[in-house]
Amino acid sequence: MTSAAASSRARLNIGEVLGQLRPDFPGISIPKIRFLEDKGLIHPERTPAGYRKFSPADVERLRYILRMQRDHYLPLKVIGEHLDAIDRGLEPPPIESVVPTVPKVALASDGMPSADSFTRTSDLRLSRRELLKTARIDEDLLAQLETFGLVKASRSGHFGADDLLIATVALELSGYGVEPRHLRAFKTAADREVGLVEQVVAPAKFGRDAAAKARAEETVAEIAALSVKLHATLVKVGLRATH
Repeated sequence: MTSAAASSRARLNIGEVLGQLRPDFPGISIPKIRFLEDKGLIHPERTPAGYRKFSPADVERLRYILRMQRDHYLPLKVIGEHLDAIDRGLEPPPIESVVPTVPKVALASDGMPSADSFTRTSDLRLSRRELLKTARIDEDLLAQLETFGLVKASRSGHFGADDLLIATVALELSGYGVEPRHLRAFKTAADREVGLVEQVVAPAKFGRDAAAKARAEETVAEIAALSVKLHATLVKVGLRATH
């Protein structure tokens, strides 16, 4: 076998790449990989017919990108700078820990938020300038998120950990052409779910029994987690039905 043939055989198609990555990164998908290619972070070969072929180095590069996003919450621009340094034989810049500032949602083994994640709070307070810098968004995107009620400053003018996470996700979605105005549907759906949860626990929540109030808070978290799990599953089922 020639070296060229061996090299060709070592290449993986996009489905095989998904199979290798999904055990560690369940959220990886074909559109995600294509998006990373469009951003210039990976450069798989193309066959004459236009199909992508990935080398072992391409797969490791994808692992690096996904790990930096998941474990260090780095935006793609910064990850790109790291990869550029590596490509030029340099050491990537040191990764500063962002655990104290970026909310890490507790996930159950199936990838769904647990009831625990709805009871955790953060004392993080960011100024407008700090939010823009940390989330790496511009003033226009933040203004749109505020307009559509997705983020809101406190009376002191500060933003919290949830605002930071929403802004970060909104930035990632914008890469797929999803704008803040499109996210109003998410906000409306969330408000409806909140209303349902509040309706269920209202009798105990506003009672005088301290123990009942505590149980009501636990119930809120449990129902919220189940609600999100149901919502996510219905979306997954709906998407499957369209393909």
